[in-house]
Order: sequence, then C-alpha cells, then structure tokens
Amino acid sequence: MAFKTDIEIAREAKKKPIMEIGAKLGIDAEHLLPYGHDKAKVSQEFINSVQDRENGKLILVTAINPTPAGEGKTTTTVGLGDGLNAIGKNAMVCIREASLGPNFGMKGGAAGGGMAQIVPMEEMNLHFTGDFHAITSAHNLLSAMIDNHIYWGNELEIDERRVTWRRVLDMNDRALRDTVTSLGGVANGFPRQTGFDITVASEVMAILCLAKDLNDLQTRLGDMIVAYRRDRSPIYARDIKADGAMTVLLRDAMQPNLVQTLENNPAFVHGGPFANIAHGCNSVTATTTALKLADYVVTEAGFGADLGAEKFMNIKCRKAGLAPDCVVLVATIRAMKMNGGVAKADLGDENVDAVNEGCANLGRHIGNLKQFGVPVVVGINHFVTDTDAEVQAVIDYVETQGAEAILCQHWEKGSEGTKALATRVAEIADAGVSQFAPLYKDDLPLFEKIERIATSIYRADEVIADKKVRDQLRAWEAAGYGHLPICIAKTQYSFSTDPSLRGAPTGHSVPVREVRLSAGAGFVIAICGDIMTMPGLPRKPAAENIRINEEGLVEGLF
Repeated sequence: MAFKTDIEIAREAKKKPIMEIGAKLGIDAEHLLPYGHDKAKVSQEFINSVQDRENGKLILVTAINPTPAGEGKTTTTVGLGDGLNAIGKNAMVCIREASLGPNFGMKGGAAGGGMAQIVPMEEMNLHFTGDFHAITSAHNLLSAMIDNHIYWGNELEIDERRVTWRRVLDMNDRALRDTVTSLGGVANGFPRQTGFDITVASEVMAILCLAKDLNDLQTRLGDMIVAYRRDRSPIYARDIKADGAMTVLLRDAMQPNLVQTLENNPAFVHGGPFANIAHGCNSVTATTTALKLADYVVTEAGFGADLGAEKFMNIKCRKAGLAPDCVVLVATIRAMKMNGGVAKADLGDENVDAVNEGCANLGRHIGNLKQFGVPVVVGINHFVTDTDAEVQAVIDYVETQGAEAILCQHWEKGSEGTKALATRVAEIADAGVSQFAPLYKDDLPLFEKIERIATSIYRADEVIADKKVRDQLRAWEAAGYGHLPICIAKTQYSFSTDPSLRGAPTGHSVPVREVRLSAGAGFVIAICGDIMTMPGLPRKPAAENIRINEEGLVEGLF
C-alpha cells in the first residue's frame, strides 16, 4: 500500500480562512493580524481581555528518548487535539515553531505528520511569521551595541576578556562555534574571541517564551548579563541601553501565531527553544491564553521526558504558575526494538523479545513523570509494521508500571485514531487527580539542584564538576541568583551524557563542563558532556535534496 507523503497530505488540506478559526475561539477579526489567509497573530489587547476567565485542563505530551526510528511526539500532540475535538470537547493545540537548522540538517519538519498535521506546513517549517528572524535580529543588535560601546570609549569599563554575550544564527554551522571578531585594524574595533549559538539557544528566545507581556519582556531583556568589569561586577543589557530597541524588534513576535490542524481545529504555534540546550517548551503567552479559550489544551515539550518534560515541570510550570492535569508519554514499537538492540534496517521484522528488552527506557520515563505527581498515559504511536504481539507486549509492560497504554493510529486515521486516547485523557484530567509539584524547591543550592536532576531523573551516581564550576555557582548564589531553577544541556539520545548508551542506564556520571547564567530568562544552564549550543550539519544534510520543482512547489523538505 502506497502512502502519501506528509507534504502531499498537507497540500490537499481543506483549510478554512484563519478568521473562521479565530471565530471558533471567540476572537474577533479586529484582534487578528493576518499573515496571508491561513495564519494570524493574536493581539495583546485580546489576550489581556480574557485573563479573568477560568483555565481549562492542561495536557502535556512528551516522549521516550528519541531514536532514528522516530517517535512522533508532535504528531501525537496534534492527533490528540483533534481526537478531543472529535469526541465533543473544546480543545486547542499549542506547539513550538520550527528552527531552520534541523529542517535543513537532519531532523526534518516540526508540524506533525500523516493525517495529524498543522497547516500551512511549508510556511511553518520555513520563515512562518518571522518570529525567529526577529529574535535573531534582537539578539545580534545587542551584540553590535556591546562592541560599539567598547569602540566608543567603553564608559562602562567592560573587560573585553569577559564579554559573555555571543551572536546567534538560525542555522547549523559548526564553523561559527568559536570565532574571532573585529579583525582588520583599528576601524573595526578590538579583536576578541567569541562565537555563535543557534537562535533557539538564545536567551532572547527563552525570554520570549517565558515573558507574560511586553513590559515583562523588556524587564527580562534588561536583566540579561552580557559582560563583566575587571572587578567581576556584571554589565546588564539595560546598561548598554539595548532593551528598548530589542523590545521593539520583538513586539510582533511576542504575539502567538494562530493556525489550524488538518481537521480545522485551532492551534497556537509560538516559540521554539530546543530541549537539549534550552527549556524546550512553547511560549507561556500561547499556553496561558489557550487555557482561557479552550476546555483542554494539549501542548508538547521537546525531546524525551528526561529533558523536555523535566524542564516543562521545573522551569515553565514553576515560572508561569501552571500545573498539568495529565501527561501523555509517546512511545513506538520501533523505538522499543532499537532500545532492545535491533538495528534500524531490521525494525520491520517482528521481535517481541527486543520490544520487552527496550521497554526499560519507557519504564524509566513513567517512573520519572510520576515523581511530579502527575498521572501518566502511554500513547503507542502506531506504525504499519507493528504487530499485534508487539503492541500487546508494550501494553502488558506498562500495566506492570502502574500506568496504562493506548494504541494510537492518528498518523493513518487522524482523529478517528485517537478517540480512545482522547476519551481516557479527558477522564483523567476531569477527575482532578493530579498533585503536581516540582522536583526541587527554590531554596535548594544550585549544585544540589543539578544533583537532584541527575540522580532522580537520569539515575546517575554522581555529578562531576571542577572547582571553577562550583565556585561560579556559589558566586551566583551570593549575587542573589540561588533561587533560580536549573536548565540542563545534554544529549537527547540517552539518560546519560553518552548518546550511545540506550535503554535505562545506571551507575553513570554526569560531567558538568560549563555553567551559564540566564538572568533574564530566570534559570542557570549546566552544559554537560559534549553537547553543543551550535549544532553542525550531518554528512548528508537534508538541504542537498531541497529544491523548487517545475510546478513551483518545494520538494525534499519533508
């Protein structure tokens, strides 16, 4: 049986005008800023007008550790949103925007797949409404203003050796990880070593996703530490007088983007930090607004639950006062087999023993999520090669972990394939049984917070950090930043910092290579193992196959 590609399905979608989608949510046309006919931004005025309404139920979709076999977290998020609407519930989807780096690298699009997609899919995976370009521009404006301040006399007495603010680019480019700027003589400024991160790792991205409104945005931008003086006293973005202009560049980007699913259900797509190097959740503005507009809001957190869900709980929920009512943990039979030692080329063959062997990774995530006091349902994202015996093996295993697993066929059948999951999730959310609490308290010392995550979530024996890292954490505590949560940057492929170590490893160590203070976003980043904040392209990047065909349509992006 030949299946249509994601992009073929998306192009056949019967989209409704975005004004009709807004009307479903009670958003008048005057409060929608249209970008064409099928996407629009929601005005801050409208967002402010609904803040007194009661919140709907919040459902988080997360996943096991990603494998090359694919897990389909976004696809399941969209499918569950459609499924809830199909059983008569008023539901919305909230997901992140796509970064150009992975799209032209190896990950591909971020709009779902099959019959569970967000449209317009091509635009969402390319420039969309320009939010990432605005973030890149605002970030690099600050970079330019720092170097310009130094050039024109350095009134703030910035120590040029201690400029911590790097530049960003929304593309994978390993050559820019470490660079030297201002070469070429006196007219070009003072040479110094610096580098680039990918835009999604920018503190500006994190701030956009955590800020409540424009005033909060500007305050947070001003709070960012960009450099230090020789006496180690900090220089803030507001000292450079960049926060106002940055806010202007980000004014429209702060407004959530309204689009629709293939089944014409409303979705917010806004923000997009990576969960392996940032906090990995869509914007607080989008989620909190959706909770005022719908009875059920389905959102996602990036990569596996050890990264995205942990940060959703400990950072986003803590900062925004949110509490999930239910968590859906996405797993695939194919991924279970890969965790059980099966090669990718052999995933199509039935292997119940390998499924059982690989379920340890799934079980670890179930146990971790329960630590937050939130009920967990496993969504088995169905592939056509899955056999009944393999599916039953996962269902039986999940039952031994005190949870339940439900087969989902949304990729093939859309909402019809998620009605069972939607029904159960709604029952759990409505029952009000969630007793959510973050993993650690604000007053726990920073290094102990890192240890708590490493031992409780990664099941490591120890955290390894040299004296420089520990002293830096203590200095930040003395400066008043000890209450901040931790954002771990590590590989997404394993509970450990070794990407080749699949399953549910124990007895490993977590080496902290570097720590960074994101004072504006409100967290401390611990960079572990070999993770990079500027990814590189693979040997054969997806960009090699992307082109415009004779019909003027994009090929190779999906």
